[in-house]
Amino acid sequence: MMLPMAVTGPGVALGELASSVGASAGAAQWVLNSYNIAFTAFMLAAGSLSDLFGRRRALLVGIGVFSLASLVAGVAPSILVVDIARAVQGAGAAAILTSGSAMLAQTFNGPARAKAFGVLGASLGFGLALGPVISGALLAVSNWHAIFLANVVLGVISFVLAWPLSESHDPGARKVDVPGMVLFTVALFLLTLAFLQGPQHGWLSVPTLSVLAGSVVALALFGWVEQRGDHPMFELKLLRRKTFIAVIMQPMSIVFTFAALLVYLPLYFQGAGGLSLAASGVILLPLTLPVLVLPLISGALAARVSPRVLLASSPAILAVALVALTQVRPGGSLAWLIGSLLLAGIGIGLAFGVMDNAAVSVVPPEQSGMASGMFNTIRLTGETLGIASVGGILLTLTQGSSSTGLADAVVQGRLETARSGFGEQLTQHAVDAYVGGWHVVFGGMAVLAVTGAAAIYLMVSDRDLAS
Repeated sequence: MMLPMAVTGPGVALGELASSVGASAGAAQWVLNSYNIAFTAFMLAAGSLSDLFGRRRALLVGIGVFSLASLVAGVAPSILVVDIARAVQGAGAAAILTSGSAMLAQTFNGPARAKAFGVLGASLGFGLALGPVISGALLAVSNWHAIFLANVVLGVISFVLAWPLSESHDPGARKVDVPGMVLFTVALFLLTLAFLQGPQHGWLSVPTLSVLAGSVVALALFGWVEQRGDHPMFELKLLRRKTFIAVIMQPMSIVFTFAALLVYLPLYFQGAGGLSLAASGVILLPLTLPVLVLPLISGALAARVSPRVLLASSPAILAVALVALTQVRPGGSLAWLIGSLLLAGIGIGLAFGVMDNAAVSVVPPEQSGMASGMFNTIRLTGETLGIASVGGILLTLTQGSSSTGLADAVVQGRLETARSGFGEQLTQHAVDAYVGGWHVVFGGMAVLAVTGAAAIYLMVSDRDLAS
């Protein structure tokens, strides 16, 4: 769970971290984005390396790299050092997840494998959910350094537990697709950069449009390389199956929203609601607890309900919750807020219990590794784009009614800093714009979820999943 916790946990501390090292809101975003980009980009390459050189070895190296990078981030004197350490941490996380998944697939078969991957999916979802809560508790008794240093302790424990595991290789392992990995990384990096440049230079400015164009070109080249390569990261032939397309794209309608809510809602509760760091993490429990419970029972539910209906109902329920969240206001009904977050958690929790197994069930067994890798890459891409785009949109909409410095303070949850530097009236004006920005974000997420639900219901075949 320490891998997804590292995705959402630092978000709670962005305001304190930025203030401590003198970083702007845009610069602080790279604390999140550098980890996510590296995690996503190295996913399939790390899987190939673990197959070639040994999964146990890759797991231990990944844990070591992740832990060492966490230590560096925890004692870093500047935002640049934190960002670089987070990127290295993301590469280590990719090695851990891919080698660990391969070892699970080798160890378990049949129904036992489905249960094992169900537990894996539940732990990933719960790790995302637990990140803000743990970080809020650490900030209440310490500072932002503790969030990264806690991973060092978890890493040491994980290393000791992993040491006795048996080594395994894949005799038919593919070589690393270096061109594909580089092009995919460039495309994702440039797209993330565009979301960060939009608030600073304008969304229709030459720098922003140039970066977006570069991302499109890199993505097109990636598709061309994958289609012609001997050892592609993505087996594009799998995309001929409509059910597979719908299943691997479902994370875009689920984790895109989930990751963004976990990272930015605590800052919203601090910046607009005036809550403490600890309270802003605790109030997320209605959203996070269902993500722990529901994946454990959704397997039994899938045996009684059409998989297509179950997969489609998840984003549909989430869409209803997001529409309800558009009615939330600072100082408004706490019961409405809790009910909306609980409903969102139910929709997300149902998805985490069935998505992983569906991705590998729709392809032949010999292609399950590639299918799992593609699914996890799309999942992490969704998290990366959700965090980057929502942060950029909120900052843009808040800046539209205030200065950059005031908008930075409000979006980062530093309400007292905003009031002392800009006065009560200007700060309240910025907070109102920030709240309005969240309503736009909730509405956009609801549209994405409805689109995902419709696509899944229309494209997924129960026969494909059963076979």
